[in-house]
Amino acid sequence: MASIKVKFRHSSIAGKEGSIYYQIIHQRHVLQVNANYRILSEEWDEKRSMIICRTGSDRYDQLSSTREKIRLDIERLSKIIRELDLRGISYTAEDIVDNFEHYSREYSLFNYMLTQISTLKQRGKVRTAETYKAAFNSLRKFCNDDCIMLDAITSEMMEAYESSLQANGNTPNTTSLYMRILRAVYNRAVENEIIENRHPFRHVYTGVEKTTKRALPIHIMKKIRSLDLSRYPQTDYARDMFLMSFFLRGMSFIDMAFLRKTDLNHGYISYRRHKTGQALKIKWTKDMQHLLEKYPENPTDYLLPILTKTGIDERRAYRNISYNINHQLKKIAELVKADIPLTLYVARHSWASAAKAKGIPLSVISEGMGHDSETTTQIYLASLDTSVIDKANSIIIKSL
Repeated sequence: MASIKVKFRHSSIAGKEGSIYYQIIHQRHVLQVNANYRILSEEWDEKRSMIICRTGSDRYDQLSSTREKIRLDIERLSKIIRELDLRGISYTAEDIVDNFEHYSREYSLFNYMLTQISTLKQRGKVRTAETYKAAFNSLRKFCNDDCIMLDAITSEMMEAYESSLQANGNTPNTTSLYMRILRAVYNRAVENEIIENRHPFRHVYTGVEKTTKRALPIHIMKKIRSLDLSRYPQTDYARDMFLMSFFLRGMSFIDMAFLRKTDLNHGYISYRRHKTGQALKIKWTKDMQHLLEKYPENPTDYLLPILTKTGIDERRAYRNISYNINHQLKKIAELVKADIPLTLYVARHSWASAAKAKGIPLSVISEGMGHDSETTTQIYLASLDTSVIDKANSIIIKSL
């Protein structure tokens, strides 16, 4: 069986840091693997082949971290050797090193996350990929771009990351979202038998807190609808898109932007949600048609006057338009004296609130929509006959 030794190479220059390397010995063949860790000569215990960590030293945290990384490297090398032995076939010291270097390339946390992000994009889950990328960028910043291996993720590391997110002003739900994304990536690696599950997320928050009130009462929605904004076309457009979202049962703006003309058939809009892929069907009403007819017909294949140019980066255009609309909605909030920040997403919450206020059964629109869980709401919607939901929508629109 192969053996592993941790070695220290002194610097040829006095007072300079030397380097750590691993010595792999198998069938009398010796290979060296550079570990890319550097320490001073006095920080190395030659007899015990380990780093000296003196409590109170300025370099204590750094040296402790390096010692833990070495321990994990040796654990990986030992695992590789055990797996090669179990195969029952001949192998060389070069095979051990090749496997170790392959693991280091493929199964660093960042490389593995980037692979997951790429897979999500290929499957058309662009929004989810963007959320994963945000979590990736946040964690990379926390780690100062230091390469972290998947099996090096610990409970202590995740607690420190959570504290960092909180200190930087992130809300509990944002912090929890990043933790859930990392947990999903970690669990995928466990399922693929790349690492063993050490449950590093057991002490961090991964729940979802109720958000602050985001729904407008129906009398404020009436004020928004009756505003004369003819002198302010950008603000008028923002109001119309806000109302269109409300009329369309709180449809998210990304789904509105990518609605195609072919999605409107026989008086119904049929589409799949970008976020969940769930198929929905909405009755097209005269109120929706009136808003649509205020604007020139979209020259593209899209139905609504949102993405109106061809040959553009549609995702970027959608984000810019969304940003501009939300900016204009702040002005509208001031005009109607709304007591909450007004954004496109408020239309979704407001529709749910209006449904509840009109006595629509919770089986039609669950109380969780906009308050507890959007996913739960979609499950309720999917289980009902479309005509029931359309009837509820008609009641709400007529109340404006």
